[in-house]
Order: sequence, then structure tokens, then C-alpha cells
Amino acid sequence: MHGYELFERLVRFGELTIIDHDGRRNTFGQKASDDAPCVIWRLNKPGVIKHILANPRLNLGETYMDGNWDIAQGTLHDLLSILRINLESSVNPKSGGVTPMSTMRRILKSWNSIRTSYRNVSHHYDLDEELFRACLDDNLHYSCAYFEHPQATLEQAQRAKCDLIAAKLCLEDGQHVLDIGCGWGSLAIALCQAFDIRVTGLTLSHKQTQTARARVRACGLESRIDIHQMDYREHTGRYDRVVSVGMFEHVGKRNYTSMLRKISDSLTSEGIALLHTIGSRLPPEPTNPWIRRHIFPGGYLPSLSEVAQSVEKSHLHTADVEIWREHYAMTLAAWNTNFQQHRARFVRERGERFCRMWEFYLVISQTSFEAGITTVQHWQLARHHLAVPITRNYLYQRSEEVAGKTARTRPLKGTASGTKERATPRAVRTDYPQQGKG
Repeated sequence: MHGYELFERLVRFGELTIIDHDGRRNTFGQKASDDAPCVIWRLNKPGVIKHILANPRLNLGETYMDGNWDIAQGTLHDLLSILRINLESSVNPKSGGVTPMSTMRRILKSWNSIRTSYRNVSHHYDLDEELFRACLDDNLHYSCAYFEHPQATLEQAQRAKCDLIAAKLCLEDGQHVLDIGCGWGSLAIALCQAFDIRVTGLTLSHKQTQTARARVRACGLESRIDIHQMDYREHTGRYDRVVSVGMFEHVGKRNYTSMLRKISDSLTSEGIALLHTIGSRLPPEPTNPWIRRHIFPGGYLPSLSEVAQSVEKSHLHTADVEIWREHYAMTLAAWNTNFQQHRARFVRERGERFCRMWEFYLVISQTSFEAGITTVQHWQLARHHLAVPITRNYLYQRSEEVAGKTARTRPLKGTASGTKERATPRAVRTDYPQQGKG
């Protein structure tokens, strides 16, 4: 048995043809509409399907990295979409469960000491910086962009994200902002270019620290932006605003409450914070083992309930919560489009296996956002319940005002190696839903 009997029962949407290592073809499902993908999945070794089915969440990505299978027709995204959509339609949500052992394993994996946090961040963020320069926008934003319209470029969408964050922080000239997990200083630079403020940025990555400081100097902002290689738990001080983008996913579930309490302690009495994190719409569950092994050791995606419970213990008021849905799928697709333009170079420099790992990470993450399994959570938090206006009218007005300021600032030059074509959502998808913001 090859394990193909599962695909006989599973595939109802799209058409999936599997070609064995010996050339035998097996076709499942049918292409019932133009929207349904048609994929030919070529297996390069015997026993690949059985090995994948033994532990799909880990072995699907591992076997792709090892070159045990390829896509002969369609794309990696098409294959993962067929598998995801058909699995969603066939799974009984009441089946399965969490065992005591899996719960214990998850708790152990999410216990991040300061030493572990440094090691986990270094594993991912101290990768060859040229890889990130090739994939990201010119200002090196490594987090979800905000696509206000389907024709927006990646650069425009990242700027819109910064504008919206500034609006949610209710930024004013003269304020001091703490940026926890500041990366390459992209948000700090954007905020200081739009407002006469000071920003203190924290990152655990040595390479990010060096690059962020160089970028700050190149912008002439060294008198207003300080970048420190430091764990947020070791930092002291009071700030008018605290922002953390794409960092909460790395702190470990056991540290949620302590981090939010640290944010509360870092704010002035009228202070406001913005927490931007990838999260899960599902009940709490373990991190995907392939992601944990190859991409984000110690990473964990919180459910809304997990963040809410920690906020309740932090002495912070929840002023607003917004869920971003399709935005990260579009961001990841744009990153992958950029990566594919440089893939041959990275095959030479890092090898085929590394490139397969990187593209599998981008595509599997994209399909998760497209399915609504993962989303981006925006938590607007405050020390005082009236620190933020009581309606959302201010939000879009302030976003437009900030956008007017950032439109007058020139993007930082020399942050990307060479000139390159940048992906727009048109290259990602053309059926973007015509609906309100979010």
C-alpha cells in the first residue's frame, strides 16, 4: 500500500496527480472549475507518501527540503492549497484531542529563559542579511504589511502599516517610544521621520543591532533613536508609548503575562501600547513541529483567549482589538515573489536544501493565513481606560494625517543590495475582497 487510499477519500476540490518514482500515475479529484488548482506531484524516491503520512506536520516539509518530491505542474502553493482545503472539508472538529504528554511537551517547548531567547532569535534573525534584503521591502520591515488597496506595492503597504500603528499609538511630537523587538530599526525610523519623537529600540540579534544603528546614522537620526541589544526583561525606564511588532510570538507562552506586565510598568500613567502579533484563531495548540525545528525554535502562536487572559493580569486596559486577515497572506506571497527572483543566487551561496526550506516556510505560512487559521492580532492597550478616544473616528483621520507626513519623507537609500523589481498584490492575487479595512 502506498497510502494513496487516503487521497481517494480526501481529494474533492481540485485535481491531484501523483507520479511515483517508477513513473506510475494516480489521479485524485477533478478540476471542476477554473478556480480549482490542478497539480502534478512527482515523487523522486520510494516510500515518500508513507513517510509523510507517518507525521505530516513535520515530514511534508522535511521531504520537500530533501528533494524527495517536486511539483511537475502547478506550484508549491497549489499543492498546499489542495491539501489544506480538502483537509478542512473532511476533518471532524470534534475528533482528536490533546494528550497529557503533548500538553507537557508544549509547555516545555514554550518556556523561554533569557538565554534561550537569545539563542532562538539568533537562529533565525542572524541568518545572512542579504536573504532578508532580497525578500523584504527596501526598508526591511519583517512583519505583516497593510494593503489598503489591491494595487499597493509592498513598500506602500508597509508604510501604511507604520501609519496605522502611529495612529493607534496616538503619537504626538515630544514623546518617547519604546520599541520592543525593533528588528533593523524600520518602524523606529518611520515613526521618527513622521514625528519629532525619540525611540529606544530593543533587539536580541547582534546583526540586527549593528544594521539598525547604521541605518539610523544614515538617516541622521542618531540623536533621537537608540538601539540596544538587550532582552526586554533587563530594560528599565518609563515611556509615553510602547510598541512591539512581531516579537510576542517568540517570548514563550509562560512569559505572556510577565511581558505584558513589563509593558505596563514601562508606561507612564497616560501611556498607550500597541501589541502586533501573529496569532491563531483556533483553541491553544502546539506549534507546527517543522516551523519549530527549522524556522522559529521556541516560537508559539497565541490564541485570542491566551492573550486576553494575560492582559487581564497585567493592569492594562484593552482599548481596542483588531484582526488582520488576508494582509499577511499577501505579504508572504510578495516576499516569495521577491525571493524567487534571487533564488539561483542563494542556491549557489546556501544550497538547494536551504532554498527549499525557505520557500516552504513562506508558502506554508501563506496558506495558513489564506485559510484563516492564523491571523494578525492588534491589541491597543492603555494604562488608563480613557487614554484613547472612545470612538474609532480618530483612527482613520490620524492615519491619513500620518500618511501625509510619511509621503513627504524619502525612503532610506542603500538598504537593499541593488535595484530590483518589487512584488505587488496584483502578482499575488487578483480577487482581493472589496470590503472595509481589516
